[in-house]
Amino acid sequence: MSANRGAKIVLNWLERSRAQRIAWLMEELHLDYSIQPFKRNPTGTAPAELKKIHPLGKSPTISIQPPSPTSKPIILAETTPIMSYLVEHFADEATGAKLIPRKYEPGMERELGGETEAWMRYQYYNSYVEGSLMSVLQVKLVFDALQNAPIPFFLKPIINFIASKVNSEFLDQEFKTHYGFLEEQLATAPDGGPYICGKDLSLADIQLSLPVFMGLMLGVISKNEYPLLHGYAERLKREQGYRRVVERAAEVGEGAMLE
Repeated sequence: MSANRGAKIVLNWLERSRAQRIAWLMEELHLDYSIQPFKRNPTGTAPAELKKIHPLGKSPTISIQPPSPTSKPIILAETTPIMSYLVEHFADEATGAKLIPRKYEPGMERELGGETEAWMRYQYYNSYVEGSLMSVLQVKLVFDALQNAPIPFFLKPIINFIASKVNSEFLDQEFKTHYGFLEEQLATAPDGGPYICGKDLSLADIQLSLPVFMGLMLGVISKNEYPLLHGYAERLKREQGYRRVVERAAEVGEGAMLE
């Protein structure tokens, strides 16, 4: 662990991307890291420079230079594997136990059904956030961008009609399904919460933070309809690790974060 602490870590941060969750985790792990900011193209796409780091040219990615000068840099992409790698190599026992819930109930190691509810939730959210929830939000962002795009006036009614149909016949119900599900999950959280997996902030909460903040930003999470989820979002924003990310984001520039 102590040897790993000498590594140099660079977070490649594309503005308005998902990189903020990686920064939050590194704050929870009390890691030293630097931020390499990237601006989006006028079309909203990532710049070509990111492809020099990873072939897909996406964010987040991190570059880790191990302490040994003869070691090659490690390039990691995609939120979930980055988080898993950072916890495995940099978390001390106490921090790791909080960020990743205990897997088995005492005396039920490796038994079918012996897993704790907290761990089962953590495993589920590791896939659910990017596999299900973010895809719906991405559709919403695409159609919002189309409605606000500088297109010929005679095409505006067509675009608005299509966007309206997508919202009313698909997105509205999808948001009710997903955010209603999260409201129920908070109501039944282990040990009474207040986090999604129980009493401690976990990787699942950091994963969920972005789509929950986006739900607030897009106006689909109201305090009246989703009081627990609304309170959960506000609680996450008060976390010290997250507040430190907000401060670091000021180095990246205006509009760096999605919240």
